[in-house]
Amino acid sequence: MIGCNCPVCTSADPRDRRLRSSALVEYGGLTILVDAGPDFRYQMLRASVRHIDAILLTHNHKDHTGGLDDVRSFNLIEHHPVNIYCMQHVQRTLMGEIPYAFTEVLYPGAPEINVHVIDGQSPITLHSNSIEDWLEWESAKGYQHLPPKNPQNITADVIPIRGWHHKTKKLQVLGYRFGNIAYMTDISMLEDGELEKLKGLDAVTLGCVKITAHHSHPSLQECLDMFGKIGAKKSYITHMSHQLPPHREFEAMLPEGVYAAYDGLVIE
Repeated sequence: MIGCNCPVCTSADPRDRRLRSSALVEYGGLTILVDAGPDFRYQMLRASVRHIDAILLTHNHKDHTGGLDDVRSFNLIEHHPVNIYCMQHVQRTLMGEIPYAFTEVLYPGAPEINVHVIDGQSPITLHSNSIEDWLEWESAKGYQHLPPKNPQNITADVIPIRGWHHKTKKLQVLGYRFGNIAYMTDISMLEDGELEKLKGLDAVTLGCVKITAHHSHPSLQECLDMFGKIGAKKSYITHMSHQLPPHREFEAMLPEGVYAAYDGLVIE
């Protein structure tokens, strides 16, 4: 947190450097990003990411969408638009936040994106970005859209998980299941029907910002209770704020099978 000198914000342990939550998933031959917050640019540079087939958005809060302007770098190096999957209310927010990416004629260099509106219920079939238009940059004019070169018919099915960011059901949020793992964050309530979609997982994540009650995030105990209902082999807490203890101390508090995630964690 800017200006904070708490034990987490001043910690020398790299696991306490808590940037905005995001996940890069390699699944079914595709490279998929979940959320692109304000730290998106640095996170991509840090992990040397040069390819993305799709971005799945969980919801429309700025800490999960604020870096989307920087997809323009992928347009340049990959010569393709970036596919973004989100619910309709998230698309409306994006149109207000980056309206220059939605105009009929784009300003030269504006992000080239293809937004796919999903209902949050049906399975999503993602595809390789190689089937999208080939973008050829023309100085001062912008990208010329040409037929794709070397398209590859690679697809992967992802199951959306609907949850609520607020116990009064004020904002619907999506998590996503990729085979035997599921990534969820900012979910304070899951209904029974959605829990059924999470059976048989090897790994699952949930977000938690502090130990005690919060108006739109689960407390630590509520998070642990949801982990118990899901029953994954391993459970990870993510979306951690500096209000949770430093990593070493926090992980020592957690029950067996539950772990504190950290920036750069890899799960195979």
